[in-house]
Amino acid sequence: MKVLALSGSPRKKGNTETLLGAVLKGVEAAGGEIELIRLYDLRIQPCIGCGGCDKTGECVLEDDMQELYPKILASQRVILASPIYFYGITAQAKAFVDRCQALWNRKRLQKEKGVWHNDSSRKGFLVAVAATHGEKVFDGAILTAKYAFDAMGMEYGGEFVVKGMDNRGEMARDEDTLARAEQAGRKFMD
Repeated sequence: MKVLALSGSPRKKGNTETLLGAVLKGVEAAGGEIELIRLYDLRIQPCIGCGGCDKTGECVLEDDMQELYPKILASQRVILASPIYFYGITAQAKAFVDRCQALWNRKRLQKEKGVWHNDSSRKGFLVAVAATHGEKVFDGAILTAKYAFDAMGMEYGGEFVVKGMDNRGEMARDEDTLARAEQAGRKFMD
């Protein structure tokens, strides 16, 4: 099963990518064929709200997002990972999500033509790490992820989120959480 994993962290090998790695270990153990992409390494412009995708379902902006659209459509599972910045996902992850408006329009246009086929086996999953312990620290990210996966034509398959990881390398030392993350990755493949 094809799994597209998108890291929205600007920091290589940080707490978010460490947690994502544990989830992906479980995904791979459950038979997932993983493609990991670091959004920070791509040139993804923000959505300009031009309405260009309203009639075609295709974004008019020419950048690296154009390479991601077919990967999203070909994947049975998509994982979006992000550290939490001010109770939301990073700018890199949000630019990616906003550009999924074209996929939402594609789905809408196909529904209008009667050719949209909902595939409830396609699922999205959120992985997030927060430095703080705020009661609602993940609420914004979860809501954003739910709507992003819906735009991609996917069901929301849940999340694995961790609070209180403020220092570099802290996630790598939390063996219990990493083991639970690996198990969550296996379960996500069910």
